[in-house]
Amino acid sequence: MILENDGIRLRAVEPEDLELLYRWENDESNWKLSNTLVPYSRYILKKYIAGSGKSIYETGQLRLMIDIVPDERTVGTIDLYDFDHYHNRAGVGILIADPSDRKKGYASAALSCLINYAFDTIGLHQLWCNIQSTNPESMHLFTNHGFILCATRKEWIRTEEGYETEHTLQLINTKK
Repeated sequence: MILENDGIRLRAVEPEDLELLYRWENDESNWKLSNTLVPYSRYILKKYIAGSGKSIYETGQLRLMIDIVPDERTVGTIDLYDFDHYHNRAGVGILIADPSDRKKGYASAALSCLINYAFDTIGLHQLWCNIQSTNPESMHLFTNHGFILCATRKEWIRTEEGYETEHTLQLINTKK
């Protein structure tokens, strides 16, 4: 199965992605979005890449790289995480790393591919995401793909500026 849509392709993580992942995972501006508090070493990322060939049923997560077609330039990642096999659901996270690559439709095309894969291939019942109130672009992205607001947690995320509200959105698979 090829995960391709509107000029992007989703692909598995490769050993050649180490330096990109190292840079993105250690960019403190991304930490706020992923609730990361410590940097990742190349050693840990190499181990992660080596194990990334395991199924979502084994690891509880799936990371895919977002490439622009046809030049094969990698612009970000999209993840299924906290996979719950019993309840048939998973969280979705997405990163378009370089601000100059944002607002070009790459995240939307990647999310569309991932939704189809999660529902049609894996057979999930629902997807969910957490978005901070200070990220209206992500709210717009996910609501445009049918996700609906199902919870709001006031002052949930601690930041350097204070506490931020976090919203949970979900998308139910209506094809089943």
